[in-house]
Formats: sequence, C-alpha cells, structure tokens
Amino acid sequence: MVTAPHEALHRVFLQDKTLYARVLRLFGVEVGEPAEVREEKTDLTEARPLERRVDNLLRVKDSGGGEYLVALESQTRVDPLKPAAWAYYASFLMSKYGVPVVLLVATQSRRVSAWADRPHDHGIADWPTLTVRPLVVGPDTLAPLTDPEAARRDLALSALTVMTHATSPTVGATIKVMCAALRDSAETEALVWAELIAQGLSKSPAGKTWRNIMAVDMSFWSSPVSEEIREEGRAEGRAKGRAEGRAEGRAEGQVLSLFKVLRSRGIDVPDETRTRIESCTDTATLDTWMDRALTATTLPEVLRDEE
Repeated sequence: MVTAPHEALHRVFLQDKTLYARVLRLFGVEVGEPAEVREEKTDLTEARPLERRVDNLLRVKDSGGGEYLVALESQTRVDPLKPAAWAYYASFLMSKYGVPVVLLVATQSRRVSAWADRPHDHGIADWPTLTVRPLVVGPDTLAPLTDPEAARRDLALSALTVMTHATSPTVGATIKVMCAALRDSAETEALVWAELIAQGLSKSPAGKTWRNIMAVDMSFWSSPVSEEIREEGRAEGRAKGRAEGRAEGRAEGQVLSLFKVLRSRGIDVPDETRTRIESCTDTATLDTWMDRALTATTLPEVLRDEE
C-alpha cells in the first residue's frame, strides 16, 4: 500500500536530483559529478499483462561522460517476492537503456534494512544466474544528525536522514538538529524540506513531534502543516477562553504543543503537574521544557529545574 512515508522516501531524491550521488559516496561508491540528471518513466510494463513499476527512475550523465540509471525504491516491509521484482527492474532497464543500473532502496525499518542489505541470488543453489545487490539507505546506515551547521549545508541529505530515523531512539535529537538547520536557512527552501519531512514522518510519534515543533519553533513560517497545527492550538485556546493577547496566546500554544509532545513520547502528566505547566506564561521556560521533551524519557527530566 502506498503511504505518505513511502512516497516521501523516494521523492526526496527528486527534490534534489544530485542527492543520490552524495548517498552513494557515503557508502563508498564513487561516481562522477552529475552533469545532467533527468527523470525517466517509471512504467516497466511489458506487452503481456504484467505490470511492474519502479518508484522513481533517474537517468544520469556525469561530468566524465559516463551514463547510468538510478532506480529508487522505498521499502516499508519485508517482502519475499520483492528481490525477484528488483532483478526484473535491473534486467529490464539494462536491456532497454543499454547502461548500468544502480538500485537504491530507502527504508525506515531496521528489520527491512537487515533483510534488503545483502546480495539476492536468483538461480539454483550452487549457480546463481542473477544476483541483485541493492544499496540500502536506512537508520543503521545513515548516522543521526548531530551538527546543525553540517545539516544546513546539505538539507536534502539531512531530510532523508530524519525520515529514515522515524522509529529510531535518536529521532528526537535528530529532529532538534534539523529544526535548528532549517531556522538558519532561506524560508522558501526550508519550507520545502519541512513539508516533505512532515509527509515522510506522517502520523508516527516522530511525525507528531515534528508537526508540533513546526507550529511553535517555526511559527514565523506559513505552511499548510504549521497553519493546521496552529489553528488546532488556537481552537483549543478559544475553547478554554484563555486567548487574551498575543503573548498569552503564544504561551498557551506552547503549553498545548508541549502536552502533545509528551503524549507522543508516552510521558504521563499528573493533574498537579499539568496545572503547574498550564499556569506558566514564561515563553523562555516553555521553550526549555519543549527542548528537553524531545529527548527525555521521564517528566522530571523535562521539569528538573521545577522539581
């Protein structure tokens, strides 16, 4: 089934069509500097009624005159039939275009990554006729983000890293670094990556965290996701009758977003502590609590100065 994370994991390579080359180099695969990259049709259907479609397909001409194809696949689950499809893709594309093919598979799952990241032999036990070896991009092969400046220098690769770490224990820290990188980037460029990450993380706990941060830390941007979240906060604020002035409204929105982040991380908030948080009107304190909530596992870690 096609899902938002599935689409985002291969569409990120279309948003920056040279991203694939930097990913290949990360894995020790040296390729020439792309001089021309264009999308090709993804339909690999033959005359007979058998339909095969690769998720995305790039045709590359490098600066040294070389030419090859990059078949982009997003994989969300272990599928015993998929290696045969990959073999078909590679064989068909080499026959049709007469150039080498690189199969690049992106996933958010460690289990899928471990299954896909190996040679897949097709043939009899002692003599494989065809072997397909995808290059797998996942949470175990892309290091989490730690440096906002490094993340800002390559927003495409950083966005891919955030998406592949959707279920990783380090996703909170990675999200925090990405947010810092986007705040230091041009608004129009940052919005593109912010929206694509929102799609890639979808409705996962990390996705909820991302959406909440977009509504608070990135409130100076106007985008469909951030506007949606801010409207939720405004609606809840109106329902409680506390939207009194811009400063108070911002603090209230921060409180509501903090509660959402704590819920997404499975941290319970007792009534007494809830009252204390709701009564806080200092936006700097609320910002500090939000930063801690991204990586904390207990409530005292978030409110340690209060405890």
